[in-house]
Amino acid sequence: MKNPIANLNKVFDSRIRLGIMSALMVNESVHFNELKELIEVTDGNLASHLKTLEESGYIKVQKGFVGRKTQTTYSVTKAGEKAFRQHLEALEQMIRSME
Repeated sequence: MKNPIANLNKVFDSRIRLGIMSALMVNESVHFNELKELIEVTDGNLASHLKTLEESGYIKVQKGFVGRKTQTTYSVTKAGEKAFRQHLEALEQMIRSME
């Protein structure tokens, strides 16, 4: 019997990181406050998970200004897109193996 979780990516184990990646996969980029509102987490919690994804090379960060306010925008890297698709495929295989 094969290990059903062998191909899952540990970085995406968190439901918050899963939510962040899902949002970024279907949008070209998303602002910090949009992610915070969408996923319903605190600033600190979101920042912590974004940092993990950034350090893994799965998302990229762009800081800028809108008027006088700073705005931080996130988007998926090619490596992040590939890793997330592989994670979803592994989840799908795991679910199918249980049928």
